[in-house]
Amino acid sequence: MNANQVVTMSFFKFEKFSSKWWAFTKMGIPPFNVNKINGLQFIKQLGSGAEKGFSIKPNFGIYGILATWDNKTAADYFLKENKAFLNYKNRSVQCWTVFMKTSKVHGRWSGVTPFFENVQYNENDLVGVITRATIYPKYLLEFWKEVPTVSNSIEQYDGLIFSIGIGEWPIFMQATFSLWENSKYMMDYAYKSKYHREVVKKTRQRGWYKEEMFARFRPIGSLGEWDGISLEI
Repeated sequence: MNANQVVTMSFFKFEKFSSKWWAFTKMGIPPFNVNKINGLQFIKQLGSGAEKGFSIKPNFGIYGILATWDNKTAADYFLKENKAFLNYKNRSVQCWTVFMKTSKVHGRWSGVTPFFENVQYNENDLVGVITRATIYPKYLLEFWKEVPTVSNSIEQYDGLIFSIGIGEWPIFMQATFSLWENSKYMMDYAYKSKYHREVVKKTRQRGWYKEEMFARFRPIGSLGEWDGISLEI
């Protein structure tokens, strides 16, 4: 089962106030009956940050759904037939889903490891990255003082296709999703960027995170597009 696991990351953009409000309310009242979704292993509804995506301010116009599946057949069926998902899609002005296999993962999300490594890592391949952390409340102010500089610096790096800050809860449960032309570009940002490197160092020294996860994926397809971005795989 794990060998066939597929990860989907879906994003929705809403413009009307009524649609934004509807999507916001669904963060507190999950619209999915997870016990009745065939092949579903793990699912998270995610909000997003304003400005460049990783911000203490929420973006009430963009939401995401992250899920893992027994196989791509189960994922395809959900995206095409699930009424709750289609409600998100029909209310949105843009809907984009990236299909992925996991190449590397460490850490936990809500106490579990939802992703299983089932594709060989190759630094020359197109790569998707999820970083996720739960921040200790006592370190929130210290953490968020560092974030704007790091967030603003990411767009300076070559090879970046897409990046957004996402999270289950504002302020203390935060994540990022990004797509890069290859892992070399991603590693340049992670370890050669002065701002990002310093924040990683402070994270380790000060123990900001109660829980954290880092995962790399190989995109295998996409459905829809986002601000002109679509993946040709």
